Formats: sequence, structure tokens, C-alpha cells
Amino acid sequence: MTADSRVVLAGNVIADLVIDVPTLPERGGDVIGTRTALYAGGGFNTLTAARRLGARAVYAGLHGTGPYGELVRASLSAEGVEALLPVRTDGDTGFCVALVDGGGERTFVTSFGVDARMTRDEAAGIAASVRGGDLLQVSGYGLVMEVNGPLLSALVAGLPDDVRVCFDPAPLVADIPAEVLDPVLARTDWLSCNAREARLMSGVAEPREAALALRGRLRDGAGVLVRADADGCFLAPPGSGEVVHVAGFPVEAVDSNGAGDAHVGAFLALLGRGVSAVDAARGANAAAALAVTRRGPATGPTRGELASFVGPALAAELRLL
Repeated sequence: MTADSRVVLAGNVIADLVIDVPTLPERGGDVIGTRTALYAGGGFNTLTAARRLGARAVYAGLHGTGPYGELVRASLSAEGVEALLPVRTDGDTGFCVALVDGGGERTFVTSFGVDARMTRDEAAGIAASVRGGDLLQVSGYGLVMEVNGPLLSALVAGLPDDVRVCFDPAPLVADIPAEVLDPVLARTDWLSCNAREARLMSGVAEPREAALALRGRLRDGAGVLVRADADGCFLAPPGSGEVVHVAGFPVEAVDSNGAGDAHVGAFLALLGRGVSAVDAARGANAAAALAVTRRGPATGPTRGELASFVGPALAAELRLL
């Protein structure tokens, strides 16, 4: 991979409507929200995390006509992320309502739009636009969709070997049909998941052992990252090497929303710069740590912010200077 490697998201960017509430309403009841915010969300967080570290980032997903589609395109443009596909004129982009209660627990309701109705021609267009050296990010959120899932699975399975595929299974991984999931796993070069997702996929609760078990499900030369929040991550490197614990960075967290996305985006951006997998994981841990010190979903750091946070020695290793 080279400094010209692109991070390409074959997934979904939707609108996130976030409402803070003191408590969830009872059935048939109502509560007054204390704060409301509307953002671009979904895969947007991963793309921005990569772009802010200097990667070329491309959104290879659907976006519609209407207020949410306009929000998505404006947000992508503001971050310097290219939208690959043209606007769909048969509906708007979907959205997610996130209710955040007084204890910080998030409850979601998602309404899909044109983003859930990919066509074969659109899938073929994405496949034709991906080029050697690209890092293609695929999320379980896309694979679980009835229409998009099979198309994305076939797209990934047919990619040439010089395209690196990173798969983030997402919380709904247990709901992805095996005939959709298995071809993606067979083509995955990097699997990045949190501890819960690792357990669901491997049946193993301990993150280190889960990383080892998951590497055994992938093709030769593939690697696994199991994200462990403040504890950093566990890296099963490509090949037969031992699982490495990559320590996290202690910070005072104020909002964990989007930390996993920041980790994935930073890891891919650093891999694209030719950084080793272990160092890229260290940099991704640092990016996720910085992200949780800020409120909002897309809070990944810029290249300068990350370099300042990790110090000159590690910044040089990460090719940030």
C-alpha cells in the first residue's frame, strides 16, 4: 500500500437525530427532550476519521433527494470526502433517532431510505471504481439489509487481491445470513470488531482468544483487531503470529459515541500510509481515545492533533510528521 491508497466505504451514511431525554417514556407516554442535534452518521464517522488523518476518502454508497440527503452530501463535502454515486431521485436518505437517557444509555430507531435499495448497476459501478491499493471498508449494517446485503457480499467476493478489505461486523452481526456473511469473511483482509461482536462471532468471551479464533475463520494472510475500549485492542496479525495486546491511552471520557468508528478509520488511514499493523493499531487506539474526550459522533482527531497527543517519537512512527 502507498500514500495514495484510498479509504472507500461501501456502506451507508445516514442522518442521526440525537435527542437527550431524562428517561425513556412509558408506552403511550411522552417526555421532553433536553437537547437535540442532527448530524450525518453511520459510515460518515469512519470516513471522517480517515480523512482527517490525510487519507483520500470515498463514499461509495447511496444518497437520496431530500433534507437528509442534502445533509449527507453537505457533510461529506465539508470534510473533503468524495461521493462516488450520483444522487438517487426516488426518495430521501434514511435516518436514525437516538434517544440518550440520563444514564447515557442510547436507544435507537432507524428508518431506512434509498440507502437500503441498492441496484445491481450501482453495485457494479462501485466494483468498477475500486482500484488497486484501495482499502475497502464494509459494515455489517450494510450486509444485514435484505436488498443491499447480497449485492455487497458478491461485490466484495469479486474484488481483486490488490484491494484490501476491512470488515466491521457491527452490532447486528448475528442477524446477517450465512450466505451473505461467509463470502465476505472469505475475502476479508482485516476484521475489526468490538469485544461483544467478537464473542458473537467466535463463541469465545476472552478478547485475546476470540481474536485468535476469528483469524482462523479468515483466509491466509488476514488479520483481526478486537477493540477493547479503554484497554486498547488485541491484534492477531496476519499469519501465525501470537496475539498482541496494544495498550490504550488513558483519558477522561465524556462521550463514547463513534469511538469504534474513529478507531477503524484511523487504522485504515495509517495502514494506507504504509505504517505497520501494530503501529497502526497504536495510532487507532490514540485516535479513539481522543474521540471520546469530545461530544458528538464524528470526533476523530486531525493529523496534527493526533501527532501532538502521541508525542514526536510515535508520531514519526505513524508518519504523521
